Amino acid sequence: QVQLVESGGGLVQPGGSLRLSCVASGSMFSRYVMGWYRQAPGKQRELVAEITSGGTTNYLNSVKGRFTMSRDNAKKAVYLQMNSLKPEDTAVYMCSAQRLSYEYWGQGTQVTVSS
Repeated sequence: QVQLVESGGGLVQPGGSLRLSCVASGSMFSRYVMGWYRQAPGKQRELVAEITSGGTTNYLNSVKGRFTMSRDNAKKAVYLQMNSLKPEDTAVYMCSAQRLSYEYWGQGTQVTVSS
């Protein structure tokens, strides 16, 4: 069993930055593929970024060059550094942990980009 707690969301002006954090409880954190998803009102949930157990990252095209995902296995945490934020980045951002047939989700943190 893995529990995930996100933090770091908030209101930011266009062009600003935020850093999201997701801290996990449970064992074998380093073996999980970790992901950041987002869901805006009226839209489907989409994968923003993911990082494998080996540290390989993959990004949604629209955030490439602006967002950076990283993990710290010693702290059982993943981060999403978001720069040059745009209004269309507004959404609830959720952390996920996946391994084999297991999948866990956090509650999410709201990110609002508005002037």
